[in-house]
Amino acid sequence: MGAPRIAVAVVTMGNRPEEVDALLRTVAKQDVPPERIVIVGNGCPLPEFARRLSLPGEVTPVELDENLGCPGGRNAALARLRKFGDVDVVVELDDDGLLVDADVLRRVRELYAADERLGIVGFRIADELGETQQRHVPRIGGSDPMRGGYVTGFLGGGHALRMAMLDEVGDWPAEFFFAHEETDLAWRAADAGWHILYAPELLLQHPKTSPARHAIYYRVNARNRVWLARRRLPVALVPVHLGVWVLLTLARNRSAAGLRAWFGGFVEGVRESAGERRPMRWRTVWRLTRLGRPPVI
Repeated sequence: MGAPRIAVAVVTMGNRPEEVDALLRTVAKQDVPPERIVIVGNGCPLPEFARRLSLPGEVTPVELDENLGCPGGRNAALARLRKFGDVDVVVELDDDGLLVDADVLRRVRELYAADERLGIVGFRIADELGETQQRHVPRIGGSDPMRGGYVTGFLGGGHALRMAMLDEVGDWPAEFFFAHEETDLAWRAADAGWHILYAPELLLQHPKTSPARHAIYYRVNARNRVWLARRRLPVALVPVHLGVWVLLTLARNRSAAGLRAWFGGFVEGVRESAGERRPMRWRTVWRLTRLGRPPVI
């Protein structure tokens, strides 16, 4: 098997032009250049990138007529890469992130070349001071962000996906729009026998943020949590998973407005169609539990 061919995909809403330029400059400095770069304008026009920033490889802008959300925008990038048919791995990066090190794509290529069942590689996310928020560590509890290994999930801000895996398990759940789409994809990948690796040596620098900065956060977080359980968990685990998350929400959330939005989204998730139901097998539940993240949490 030869070295995997790598593409980079970035989705932007056009509200961070300077940050996108800065990110693409760090992509251009990689010691292994990507074969292709796809930049998706999620309901916005895009400026010219390739010559202005001296980007390597083939640079393809994709302008969408409307904002399809993060998973929908990423699916548009994947669809374009499939038309080209010459990429094995896609590295997807948040538009306000930075690749601090110049060897990130080379390390990604080496990881995929070494393991033919490696489906997903999650990067470490750290702010300008090098701090990784605990919610960005794909393990339960106060886990060391520098401890890598096989895990049950990954971060949307910086990761790599094998195209063959996506062809088998499907793309991002576009209907989620925002929140929990990574878990939906990770559970499908794990159920199909693909490995998910957390590689902390692959660093994406990203401003320190809170997911609640998004106006729709509480509603879609709750709605998508219900959809995720209905779509992917064995029927016996659905009420357990959702019951645990209701209790956690009550314990963590001190905002009355936030709680109202959350429970409104919860009801929406129950009433509206969750789409396809393809629950994971019990042996996958057991494997995820052994990796330290039982699907009921």
